[in-house]
Amino acid sequence: MQEEISKAQLIVQINLWKNAKISATELQAWMVTFYDPPEVKIGTGESETVVDAMNIIMNEYELAKVEKFKVESADAALTFLNCTEHDFEQCKYLFVHQGFLD
Repeated sequence: MQEEISKAQLIVQINLWKNAKISATELQAWMVTFYDPPEVKIGTGESETVVDAMNIIMNEYELAKVEKFKVESADAALTFLNCTEHDFEQCKYLFVHQGFLD
């Protein structure tokens, strides 16, 4: 079992989905499989801002109904992963509120 999720690994999964290499269901399955266990470390060595963004992104993709996923959210997720403390709230808002169908 994978014990750590890096920013790079998350970016790969989001890009696979964005580029239609995996389905939304497969993206969610990856999140459920690797993000859910409590012993998994997230973003070791990354800033607190990036770790927070990773947790929010993975939590949203894990819990949202697959039919609500918008592929456009991939770009918002990637932007959020590269945010700074300064634009964290704005990037979070764009990802959470514009990344999924209501």
